Amino acid sequence: MKKRTHSLLRLSWIFLLLCGCNKEYFPKPVGYNRLILPKSEYWPSPDSLPYSFEYSKSALILPDTSGFSEPFWIELYYPALNANVHITYKQIENSDQLLKEFMNDAYTLAAKHQVKAYAIDEAIVKTPSGKTAVVVELQGEVPSQMQFTITDSTKHFLRGALYFNTQVNNDSLKPAIEYMKKDIMHMINTFGWR
Repeated sequence: MKKRTHSLLRLSWIFLLLCGCNKEYFPKPVGYNRLILPKSEYWPSPDSLPYSFEYSKSALILPDTSGFSEPFWIELYYPALNANVHITYKQIENSDQLLKEFMNDAYTLAAKHQVKAYAIDEAIVKTPSGKTAVVVELQGEVPSQMQFTITDSTKHFLRGALYFNTQVNNDSLKPAIEYMKKDIMHMINTFGWR
């Protein structure tokens, strides 16, 4: 019985070696998860904010829970894409000094990505309602792919930044990044002060 088991094992090994040697191995390319992008449908932001915009029905408005958050700071959370648009709001109170300080802070926060960004494109956008926004698009393996500011220069200042809650790999996130950029531009184009 023992001899028979050893013979079967030897034959199995020989068979495996002969079959295994005939085929070449080709490594498979890295695959990415398939993203199913939400439909582009919008509804108005809550009246409790001093600003208004239309946002995606697939997003949730959550309070900013950071330790240094201020009133009217919110996060637009997109569960299907695991993305956030952080929105911060400040009152200027007719102070040129405050406006300059807030603009410098926004510029500094965008410039911090220069280490990993291979391109930073800044554009001034006029909305259909006559508002002016500064939109910054960052390309490369950066944590924030888009940032923007909107102000009326006298009373209100708002800054937004897009973040994905995942390891940075913009090749696999490209469809989601493009979707979010369109959504943010819709938000900017429907923006107003209350």
